[in-house]
Amino acid sequence: MEGVYIKPVAGVRGEIRVPGDKSISHRAALFGGMAKGETQITNFLLGQDCLSTLRCLQQLGVAWDRQGNEVWLQGQGMGAWQEPTDVLDAGNSGTTFRLMLGVLAGCPFSVTLSGDASLRSRPMKRVTDPLKQMGAAILGRSGGNLAPITMSGGKLQGRAFRTEVASAQVKSALLLAGLRAEGETSVQEPALSRDHTERMLKGFGVEVQCAETFVKIQGGGQLSGQKVSVPGDISSAAFFLVLGSLAKRGEILLPEVGINPTRTGILDVLRTMGADIQLLESSELCGEPRATLRVQPSKLKGIEISGAMIPRLIDEIPILALAASFAEGETVIRDAAELRVKETDRIRTVAEGLKALGAQVEELPDGLRIFGQPSLQGGKASSFGDHRLAMTWAVAGMLSKEGVSVENMSAADVSYPEFLEVIRKAAV
Repeated sequence: MEGVYIKPVAGVRGEIRVPGDKSISHRAALFGGMAKGETQITNFLLGQDCLSTLRCLQQLGVAWDRQGNEVWLQGQGMGAWQEPTDVLDAGNSGTTFRLMLGVLAGCPFSVTLSGDASLRSRPMKRVTDPLKQMGAAILGRSGGNLAPITMSGGKLQGRAFRTEVASAQVKSALLLAGLRAEGETSVQEPALSRDHTERMLKGFGVEVQCAETFVKIQGGGQLSGQKVSVPGDISSAAFFLVLGSLAKRGEILLPEVGINPTRTGILDVLRTMGADIQLLESSELCGEPRATLRVQPSKLKGIEISGAMIPRLIDEIPILALAASFAEGETVIRDAAELRVKETDRIRTVAEGLKALGAQVEELPDGLRIFGQPSLQGGKASSFGDHRLAMTWAVAGMLSKEGVSVENMSAADVSYPEFLEVIRKAAV
């Protein structure tokens, strides 16, 4: 699927069930592998990132089976984990890598973790440094900042941490290490990051204390196998929310999408911009709220996106930047320097891609300034191997005058393997 051409469409219509939430799928598999007893996961995301987590668990001696998007793990508890005979390969998955670091910090054996070229360039020091403070022995390139990273786990001591950046991966890694540590481990964030770890640990029987941006856990907690129903991923739904908002006509329904408050920044921002998005049939299952989302065409206006809102939509900024390209007036995105250390430098690659398609964009040190216009011309844009860029440029193709040729469209397989087929079926 290299150099895939996405043609303009007159409108969109359909009911689209987006894949299971990537963050929740990772955690359900990992916690099921840590637990005692069987864990059954329904609507598990079959993207490459989550499959990397399952493969790493298998190397650690965790037995699992899969039929379609249902996964069963036969957990024996972490005491039954085995020292792997080879390097754990996290592929492109930063979540797999960072959360595994936290879990393995308390295991009494040595393990080496690595990944693809992109993952080996991403910083890990925000996780490895505090894990060293807890007592883990860690070696890696650039002083333990870059993979491959070798860890000799063992006896850990709980500590109180105050993080400089709101990051669910960092917070989760420290809490998971805290499960195997003596005493208490706490994390204070500058803003609330997504809280799937805290919610799911409670569901697996672990006591977790939370208060706004503070979370605390006692060492020695034991996980018990559970049934986990994964809601649809709002990060995947975001592409259809923008497509439905900017299409000339039509309506898109997105059933059973997760609406965890730490993840709904995309809804709040699009609605503030003027999007017509309604929440229908809300419910809560396995500790995670979900709803059917209905989106219809609307006129968007530019706004400023910054501060505490950023952690709630950090993964959706590429598609939001595309929406801003069509919005009336100026949109400014700030406080998003975290984007520079994602699968790509998303500030630079989003700016370059939008400019190539005819948008007016200014790159900022920590974000973007986008000057909206009625339409985009189209052309060629590269995903640079980044799944969210691949899907953003596909949406751009449907909304542009001339369509878009997306280089390396197959990068979308990381989180949404069927994306191209689904988005084309939505066209009318």
